[in-house]
Amino acid sequence: MTTLSERISQSAFDGSRLRVVLLLDLYDGAQNQFLEVYEHLQKQVSSVPGHISDELCQSIENPSQWLITSEWESAPRFLAWINSEEHVASVQPLHGCVRDTRSLRFSVLREVGKGPGPGSHSPTGPPTSSAAASSPDAAARARGNLQVAPRRGDGVVRHALTFTVKPGSEPVVAELLAGYTSPQAQVDETTRLRRTSLFMHGNRVVRAVEVEGDLLAALRHVAQQPEVRALEEAINPYLEQDRDLSDPGSARMFFTRAALPAVHHVAAGGRERADVGRHALFYPAKDGCGMALARLLAGQDEAAVDDPTSPIEGSTVFQRDDIVVRLLDLRGPLDARPALALGVEGDHKAAVLARLLDSAKDGVPTTDQEISRFLARSEMRLITDRRSPVQA
Repeated sequence: MTTLSERISQSAFDGSRLRVVLLLDLYDGAQNQFLEVYEHLQKQVSSVPGHISDELCQSIENPSQWLITSEWESAPRFLAWINSEEHVASVQPLHGCVRDTRSLRFSVLREVGKGPGPGSHSPTGPPTSSAAASSPDAAARARGNLQVAPRRGDGVVRHALTFTVKPGSEPVVAELLAGYTSPQAQVDETTRLRRTSLFMHGNRVVRAVEVEGDLLAALRHVAQQPEVRALEEAINPYLEQDRDLSDPGSARMFFTRAALPAVHHVAAGGRERADVGRHALFYPAKDGCGMALARLLAGQDEAAVDDPTSPIEGSTVFQRDDIVVRLLDLRGPLDARPALALGVEGDHKAAVLARLLDSAKDGVPTTDQEISRFLARSEMRLITDRRSPVQA
């Protein structure tokens, strides 16, 4: 049995408040333009459900460096906003005045000091009274929702990209994705590309990466490698969404919409076993049900990793809008315990999953045979799974 202290875990579903830190490097002379864009953006964000507050700061050492911090009731609230088309459109004006950005996200674990009082400042206005700064409900929410305990990590950041190709082009795209030359794994002294797994389900492609160190640095490094650029150009004609990688705006828009964030990861601690295989399952959720579906699967995998009889060694759930992908590392065949593999082992779990899935048109799978068929339809085809050599 895996104890909580041994388990590797990250999650957007622990109920804690979220602190988002956005570092920005402005173009020379773009300060006034940036402030205008920020004022407009802040008004939009302040009306987003789950947003509590934000602050804008300027470096006292380098005036071109700025910092925006925002606080949210929970990670799911923030992720719903940042993955929306409204957010994509709202941040477009920033690109004309910001040279570089870096976003960091933290659960609030401990909190010291006094709450808002007389003389406190709103994000964009003059000092206000505590009564005017927030409603009693908002103040109560802001005082609670701390992360219960620290989580144990493994130094790895997990992320995925997903996109669709034109129907009929799947065999050609699969061959291209399987045959490309792997890029150099070492990015710099602190960052290394650890693993890349590529799967397809119908005409949908999912590329999952594991990075030790700085994810953004790794993604930029990979995008600049000649072998990867050649692959991206080769699959361009088959993409359903047009893109021009020579145009920074077009490339940024494509990869923003293709981002598939990891919302939950859990794994047993200890050395990685040689008999563990990697699988991926695709769950198209009903409209507006993606986050609930991801939360259901996350809870199932928490229990599975803690169960000494379970073959599941680790799980990562990726979710954006109504697309949910579950990456499983498990011992033995995927269909040895079909309900466990599908994430519906236990009373009424299959019925809950069916209510959330857009593909559950045939009703609730109840028998082992029905669940096995459901599992087979959900399984993604592995195209390639590449690990970087272990460093001495």
